[in-house]
Amino acid sequence: MTAGVEGRGTGPIKCVVWDLDNTLWDGVLLEDGEVTLRPGVAEVVRVLDERGILQSIASRNHGPAAIEQLERFGLRDYFLAPQIGWNSKSESVAAIAKSLNIGIDTLALIDDQPFELEEVAFSHPQVLCLDAGEVARIPEMPVFTPRFVTDDSRNRRSMYMGSELRDAAEREFGGTSDDFLATLDMTFSISAAAEADLRRAEELSVRTNQLNSTGVTYSYEELRDFAQSPGHLLLVAGLEDRFGSYGKIGLALVERGAEVWTLKLLLMSCRVMSRGVGTVLLNHVMRLARDAGVRLQAEFLPNDRNRVMFVTYRFAGFQEVESRGELRILESDLGRIQDPPAYLTVRTG
Repeated sequence: MTAGVEGRGTGPIKCVVWDLDNTLWDGVLLEDGEVTLRPGVAEVVRVLDERGILQSIASRNHGPAAIEQLERFGLRDYFLAPQIGWNSKSESVAAIAKSLNIGIDTLALIDDQPFELEEVAFSHPQVLCLDAGEVARIPEMPVFTPRFVTDDSRNRRSMYMGSELRDAAEREFGGTSDDFLATLDMTFSISAAAEADLRRAEELSVRTNQLNSTGVTYSYEELRDFAQSPGHLLLVAGLEDRFGSYGKIGLALVERGAEVWTLKLLLMSCRVMSRGVGTVLLNHVMRLARDAGVRLQAEFLPNDRNRVMFVTYRFAGFQEVESRGELRILESDLGRIQDPPAYLTVRTG
Protein backbone atom coordinates (compact mmCIF):
# COMPACT_ATOMS: atom_id res chain seq x y z
CA MET A 1 0.00 0.00 0.00
CA THR A 2 1.27 3.43 -0.94
CA ALA A 3 -0.69 6.49 0.08
CA GLY A 4 -0.17 10.21 -0.05
CA VAL A 5 1.40 10.20 -3.50
CA GLU A 6 -1.39 12.17 -5.14
CA GLY A 7 -1.28 14.96 -2.59
CA ARG A 8 2.44 15.66 -2.47
CA GLY A 9 4.67 17.42 -4.94
CA THR A 10 7.51 15.98 -6.93
CA GLY A 11 10.28 17.30 -4.69
CA PRO A 12 12.79 15.11 -2.88
CA ILE A 13 12.14 13.38 0.41
CA LYS A 14 14.22 15.02 3.16
CA CYS A 15 13.22 12.79 6.06
CA VAL A 16 11.99 9.20 6.41
CA VAL A 17 9.89 8.56 9.52
CA TRP A 18 9.89 4.97 10.74
CA ASP A 19 7.34 3.12 12.84
CA LEU A 20 8.95 0.55 15.15
CA ASP A 21 6.80 -2.50 15.97
CA ASN A 22 6.57 -4.84 12.97
CA THR A 23 8.19 -2.18 10.81
CA LEU A 24 11.75 -1.46 11.92
CA TRP A 25 11.75 -4.67 13.92
CA ASP A 26 9.67 -7.87 13.98
CA GLY A 27 7.42 -8.13 17.01
CA VAL A 28 5.71 -5.80 19.48
CA LEU A 29 8.19 -4.56 22.08
CA LEU A 30 5.79 -4.19 25.01
CA GLU A 31 4.08 -7.53 24.36
CA ASP A 32 6.83 -9.81 23.16
CA GLY A 33 9.65 -8.53 25.34
CA GLU A 34 12.19 -9.54 22.71
CA VAL A 35 12.14 -8.28 19.14
CA THR A 36 14.43 -8.84 16.15
CA LEU A 37 15.57 -6.37 13.56
CA ARG A 38 13.78 -6.94 10.26
CA PRO A 39 16.03 -8.27 7.49
CA GLY A 40 17.49 -5.55 5.29
CA VAL A 41 16.29 -2.66 7.47
CA ALA A 42 19.72 -1.72 8.84
CA GLU A 43 21.11 -1.52 5.31
CA VAL A 44 18.25 0.73 4.15
CA VAL A 45 18.80 3.00 7.16
CA ARG A 46 22.50 3.31 6.33
CA VAL A 47 21.87 3.92 2.62
CA LEU A 48 19.41 6.71 3.35
CA ASP A 49 21.85 8.26 5.82
CA GLU A 50 24.69 8.19 3.27
CA ARG A 51 22.43 9.95 0.77
CA GLY A 52 21.78 12.78 3.20
CA ILE A 53 18.18 11.80 3.93
CA LEU A 54 17.32 12.40 7.57
CA GLN A 55 15.45 9.78 9.58
CA SER A 56 13.19 9.85 12.60
CA ILE A 57 10.76 7.69 14.57
CA ALA A 58 6.98 7.93 15.07
CA SER A 59 5.88 5.07 17.28
CA ARG A 60 3.19 4.32 19.85
CA ASN A 61 5.52 2.84 22.42
CA HIS A 62 7.25 3.26 25.74
CA GLY A 63 9.98 5.78 25.01
CA PRO A 64 12.87 4.61 27.23
CA ALA A 65 12.35 0.94 26.28
CA ALA A 66 12.21 1.76 22.57
CA ILE A 67 15.35 3.91 22.72
CA GLU A 68 17.18 1.18 24.61
CA GLN A 69 16.21 -1.33 21.92
CA LEU A 70 17.45 0.98 19.16
CA GLU A 71 20.75 1.25 21.03
CA ARG A 72 21.01 -2.55 21.20
CA PHE A 73 20.61 -2.69 17.43
CA GLY A 74 23.27 0.03 17.01
CA LEU A 75 20.81 2.35 15.26
CA ARG A 76 19.93 4.98 17.86
CA ASP A 77 22.19 7.72 16.44
CA TYR A 78 20.55 7.57 13.01
CA PHE A 79 17.23 8.96 14.25
CA LEU A 80 16.66 12.65 14.95
CA ALA A 81 13.78 14.13 16.96
CA PRO A 82 12.11 10.76 17.64
CA GLN A 83 8.43 10.92 18.66
CA ILE A 84 7.80 7.87 20.82
CA GLY A 85 4.68 7.95 22.96
CA TRP A 86 0.92 7.78 22.62
CA ASN A 87 0.09 10.67 20.32
CA SER A 88 -1.50 10.06 16.95
CA LYS A 89 0.90 9.41 14.07
CA SER A 90 -0.26 12.59 12.34
CA GLU A 91 0.69 14.63 15.43
CA SER A 92 4.06 12.90 15.63
CA VAL A 93 4.81 13.50 11.95
CA ALA A 94 3.93 17.19 12.29
CA ALA A 95 6.14 17.47 15.40
CA ILE A 96 9.10 15.96 13.51
CA ALA A 97 8.72 18.39 10.61
CA LYS A 98 8.58 21.30 13.05
CA SER A 99 11.56 20.09 15.07
CA LEU A 100 13.71 19.62 11.97
CA ASN A 101 12.40 22.84 10.40
CA ILE A 102 11.49 21.21 7.10
CA GLY A 103 8.28 21.16 5.12
CA ILE A 104 5.87 18.38 5.96
CA ASP A 105 5.64 17.65 2.23
CA THR A 106 9.26 16.45 2.34
CA LEU A 107 8.49 13.60 4.77
CA ALA A 108 7.80 9.92 4.14
CA LEU A 109 6.23 7.59 6.72
CA ILE A 110 6.84 3.84 6.84
CA ASP A 111 4.32 1.82 8.88
CA ASP A 112 2.86 -1.69 8.89
CA GLN A 113 -0.64 -0.58 9.95
CA PRO A 114 -3.04 0.56 7.18
CA PHE A 115 -5.01 2.58 9.74
CA GLU A 116 -1.94 4.58 10.74
CA LEU A 117 -0.99 5.23 7.12
CA GLU A 118 -4.52 6.33 6.26
CA GLU A 119 -4.74 8.57 9.34
CA VAL A 120 -1.55 10.39 8.35
CA ALA A 121 -2.56 10.54 4.67
CA PHE A 122 -5.89 12.10 5.66
CA SER A 123 -4.33 14.72 7.97
CA HIS A 124 -1.24 15.38 5.84
CA PRO A 125 -1.88 14.39 2.21
CA GLN A 126 1.53 15.84 1.30
CA VAL A 127 3.31 13.05 3.20
CA LEU A 128 4.42 9.99 1.25
CA CYS A 129 3.04 6.98 3.14
CA LEU A 130 4.59 3.56 2.51
CA ASP A 131 3.69 0.13 3.81
CA ALA A 132 6.45 -1.61 5.75
CA GLY A 133 6.46 -4.34 3.12
CA GLU A 134 7.97 -1.86 0.64
CA VAL A 135 11.11 -1.17 2.68
CA ALA A 136 13.39 -3.30 0.51
CA ARG A 137 12.67 -1.28 -2.62
CA ILE A 138 13.14 2.15 -1.01
CA PRO A 139 16.79 2.57 -2.13
CA GLU A 140 15.69 2.11 -5.76
CA MET A 141 12.80 4.59 -5.65
CA PRO A 142 13.62 7.89 -7.45
CA VAL A 143 12.17 10.02 -4.66
CA PHE A 144 14.85 8.63 -2.31
CA THR A 145 17.66 8.91 -4.84
CA PRO A 146 19.27 12.36 -5.06
CA ARG A 147 21.07 13.13 -8.27
CA PHE A 148 24.29 13.90 -6.41
CA VAL A 149 25.60 12.90 -2.99
CA THR A 150 27.76 15.75 -1.73
CA ASP A 151 29.95 16.17 1.34
CA ASP A 152 27.14 18.21 2.86
CA SER A 153 24.76 15.33 2.16
CA ARG A 154 26.98 12.81 3.92
CA ASN A 155 27.37 15.11 6.90
CA ARG A 156 23.73 16.24 7.11
CA ARG A 157 22.84 14.13 10.15
CA SER A 158 25.89 15.31 12.09
CA MET A 159 25.00 18.89 11.18
CA TYR A 160 21.54 18.43 12.66
CA MET A 161 23.05 16.81 15.75
CA GLY A 162 25.27 19.86 16.09
CA SER A 163 22.13 21.97 15.84
CA GLU A 164 20.61 20.02 18.74
CA LEU A 165 23.70 20.79 20.83
CA ARG A 166 23.39 24.49 19.94
CA ASP A 167 19.72 24.50 20.90
CA ALA A 168 20.50 22.82 24.21
CA ALA A 169 23.26 25.35 24.92
CA GLU A 170 20.89 28.20 24.09
CA ARG A 171 18.23 26.88 26.46
CA GLU A 172 20.79 26.83 29.26
CA PHE A 173 22.13 30.29 28.43
CA GLY A 174 20.89 33.08 30.67
CA GLY A 175 21.44 36.13 28.46
CA THR A 176 19.81 37.62 25.37
CA SER A 177 19.70 35.99 21.95
CA ASP A 178 22.45 38.29 20.63
CA ASP A 179 24.58 37.53 23.68
CA PHE A 180 24.22 33.82 22.99
CA LEU A 181 25.04 34.20 19.30
CA ALA A 182 28.21 36.04 20.33
CA THR A 183 29.34 32.90 22.17
CA LEU A 184 29.13 30.76 19.02
CA ASP A 185 32.16 32.33 17.30
CA MET A 186 30.40 32.20 13.92
CA THR A 187 32.19 32.66 10.60
CA PHE A 188 30.19 33.35 7.43
CA SER A 189 32.09 32.76 4.17
CA ILE A 190 31.16 34.07 0.71
CA SER A 191 32.95 33.08 -2.47
CA ALA A 192 32.44 32.63 -6.18
CA ALA A 193 31.20 29.10 -6.84
CA ALA A 194 33.99 26.69 -7.73
CA GLU A 195 33.54 23.40 -9.54
CA ALA A 196 33.45 21.55 -6.23
CA ASP A 197 30.53 23.73 -5.07
CA LEU A 198 28.22 23.17 -8.02
CA ARG A 199 26.66 19.87 -6.95
CA ARG A 200 25.84 21.30 -3.53
CA ALA A 201 24.52 24.44 -5.26
CA GLU A 202 22.10 22.31 -7.28
CA GLU A 203 21.09 20.49 -4.11
CA LEU A 204 20.43 23.82 -2.35
CA SER A 205 18.34 24.98 -5.28
CA VAL A 206 16.23 21.83 -5.22
CA ARG A 207 15.88 21.45 -1.44
CA THR A 208 15.31 25.04 -0.28
CA ASN A 209 11.74 26.32 -0.37
CA GLN A 210 10.98 28.80 2.40
CA LEU A 211 13.97 31.06 1.76
CA ASN A 212 14.07 30.86 -2.04
CA SER A 213 13.30 34.14 -3.80
CA THR A 214 11.79 32.58 -6.93
CA GLY A 215 11.32 28.86 -6.30
CA VAL A 216 13.26 28.26 -9.53
CA THR A 217 15.60 25.27 -9.48
CA TYR A 218 18.80 25.05 -11.50
CA SER A 219 20.60 21.97 -12.68
CA TYR A 220 24.28 21.30 -12.19
CA GLU A 221 24.86 21.99 -15.90
CA GLU A 222 23.04 25.33 -15.76
CA LEU A 223 24.94 26.39 -12.66
CA ARG A 224 28.24 25.37 -14.25
CA ASP A 225 27.44 27.60 -17.24
CA PHE A 226 26.58 30.52 -14.94
CA ALA A 227 29.78 30.03 -12.94
CA GLN A 228 31.83 30.20 -16.16
CA SER A 229 29.86 33.10 -17.70
CA PRO A 230 31.47 36.58 -17.56
CA GLY A 231 27.94 38.01 -17.56
CA HIS A 232 26.95 36.27 -14.34
CA LEU A 233 28.10 36.01 -10.76
CA LEU A 234 27.34 32.82 -8.84
CA LEU A 235 28.09 33.07 -5.13
CA VAL A 236 27.93 30.40 -2.44
CA ALA A 237 27.89 31.00 1.30
CA GLY A 238 28.95 28.77 4.17
CA LEU A 239 28.66 29.00 7.94
CA GLU A 240 30.52 27.42 10.83
CA ASP A 241 30.76 27.94 14.57
CA ARG A 242 32.29 26.33 17.64
CA PHE A 243 29.91 23.37 17.34
CA GLY A 244 30.98 22.61 13.76
CA SER A 245 30.04 23.39 10.18
CA TYR A 246 26.59 24.10 8.81
CA GLY A 247 27.95 23.37 5.32
CA LYS A 248 27.06 25.47 2.29
CA ILE A 249 23.88 27.30 3.27
CA GLY A 250 23.38 30.12 0.75
CA LEU A 251 23.33 30.78 -2.98
CA ALA A 252 23.05 33.95 -5.06
CA LEU A 253 22.87 34.24 -8.84
CA VAL A 254 23.44 37.70 -10.33
CA GLU A 255 23.05 38.65 -13.98
CA ARG A 256 25.53 41.48 -14.59
CA GLY A 257 24.37 44.05 -17.12
CA ALA A 258 26.24 47.20 -18.07
CA GLU A 259 23.89 49.46 -16.08
CA VAL A 260 21.70 47.09 -14.07
CA TRP A 261 22.54 43.94 -12.16
CA THR A 262 19.66 41.52 -11.61
CA LEU A 263 19.57 39.16 -8.66
CA LYS A 264 17.98 36.18 -10.39
CA LEU A 265 18.03 33.94 -7.35
CA LEU A 266 18.71 34.34 -3.67
CA LEU A 267 18.27 31.47 -1.28
CA MET A 268 19.29 30.56 2.23
CA SER A 269 18.97 27.26 4.06
CA CYS A 270 16.18 27.20 6.63
CA ARG A 271 18.66 25.72 9.12
CA VAL A 272 20.24 29.14 9.70
CA MET A 273 17.06 31.18 10.11
CA SER A 274 17.65 31.57 13.84
CA ARG A 275 21.29 32.56 13.47
CA GLY A 276 20.68 36.14 12.35
CA VAL A 277 22.63 35.73 9.10
CA GLY A 278 19.77 35.87 6.59
CA THR A 279 20.67 39.28 5.13
CA VAL A 280 24.46 38.92 5.04
CA LEU A 281 24.65 37.49 1.51
CA LEU A 282 22.11 39.98 0.18
CA ASN A 283 23.98 42.94 1.64
CA HIS A 284 27.21 41.60 0.15
CA VAL A 285 25.63 41.60 -3.33
CA MET A 286 24.29 45.13 -2.69
CA ARG A 287 27.78 46.27 -1.74
CA LEU A 288 29.28 44.76 -4.91
CA ALA A 289 26.67 46.50 -7.07
CA ARG A 290 27.27 49.83 -5.37
CA ASP A 291 31.03 49.51 -5.84
CA ALA A 292 30.48 48.63 -9.53
CA GLY A 293 28.36 51.77 -10.00
CA VAL A 294 25.28 49.91 -11.24
CA ARG A 295 21.64 49.66 -10.19
CA LEU A 296 20.50 46.48 -8.47
CA GLN A 297 17.21 44.77 -9.12
CA ALA A 298 15.93 41.44 -7.82
CA GLU A 299 13.40 39.01 -9.19
CA PHE A 300 10.85 37.70 -6.72
CA LEU A 301 8.22 35.10 -7.54
CA PRO A 302 5.82 34.71 -4.60
CA ASN A 303 4.47 31.35 -3.56
CA ASP A 304 2.81 29.96 -0.45
CA ARG A 305 6.12 29.34 1.31
CA ASN A 306 8.64 32.10 0.58
CA ARG A 307 7.08 35.18 2.17
CA VAL A 308 10.04 35.35 4.57
CA MET A 309 12.31 36.06 1.61
CA PHE A 310 10.05 38.90 0.46
CA VAL A 311 10.24 40.39 3.96
CA THR A 312 14.03 40.07 3.77
CA TYR A 313 14.10 42.11 0.56
CA ARG A 314 11.78 44.77 1.96
CA PHE A 315 13.78 44.99 5.18
CA ALA A 316 16.88 45.59 3.04
CA GLY A 317 15.15 48.53 1.32
CA PHE A 318 13.98 46.91 -1.92
CA GLN A 319 10.80 48.34 -3.47
CA GLU A 320 8.63 46.87 -6.22
CA VAL A 321 9.17 48.73 -9.49
CA GLU A 322 7.57 46.39 -12.04
CA SER A 323 5.39 43.30 -12.42
CA ARG A 324 5.65 40.74 -15.21
CA GLY A 325 2.70 38.48 -14.61
CA GLU A 326 3.34 36.91 -11.21
CA LEU A 327 7.02 37.89 -11.27
CA ARG A 328 7.81 41.00 -9.24
CA ILE A 329 10.84 43.16 -9.99
CA LEU A 330 12.26 44.80 -6.89
CA GLU A 331 14.95 47.47 -6.78
CA SER A 332 17.23 48.93 -4.14
CA ASP A 333 18.64 52.45 -4.22
CA LEU A 334 21.68 50.97 -2.44
CA GLY A 335 21.46 53.72 0.13
CA ARG A 336 20.96 51.41 3.07
CA ILE A 337 23.47 48.58 3.20
CA GLN A 338 23.72 46.90 6.57
CA ASP A 339 26.97 45.84 8.16
CA PRO A 340 27.16 42.22 9.37
CA PRO A 341 26.10 41.61 12.98
CA ALA A 342 28.83 42.27 15.52
CA TYR A 343 28.82 38.61 16.58
CA LEU A 344 29.66 37.40 13.05
CA THR A 345 32.96 37.24 11.20
CA VAL A 346 32.50 37.49 7.41
CA ARG A 347 35.14 36.23 5.01
CA THR A 348 34.96 36.88 1.28
CA GLY A 349 37.12 35.68 -1.55
